Amino acid sequence: MTGLEWVVEAYHCDAKSLSDRGKLCRLLSRMVEDLHLNPVGEPLWHQFPGPGGITGLCLLAESHWTCHTFPEHRSLTLNLFCCRPRPEWDFETFLAEEFGAGRVSVRKLERPYGGEA
Repeated sequence: MTGLEWVVEAYHCDAKSLSDRGKLCRLLSRMVEDLHLNPVGEPLWHQFPGPGGITGLCLLAESHWTCHTFPEHRSLTLNLFCCRPRPEWDFETFLAEEFGAGRVSVRKLERPYGGEA
């Protein structure tokens, strides 16, 4: 059995959208629904002052989801780790539509348990 981890970086985003907590909440909600994830509590959010970005964390029964936005660099990073396989998710389309991402990099890492690589 292996877990899956997605490391996602979105570039050339709309800077204003990266400071919109509502948009990030929609992103998390959509991923939870589409990937059948199970939050074990309310997500935590930290909004940095001024034109700063947002950091979000959601503890999942499957592991965790994190997000960091950098309006000053027009970028967003996501990390989703799941202890069980999940279907593919269209990060590119969602991030382009919701955050105006011009380029999205998605790396999917298999995380084998017990060293079975």
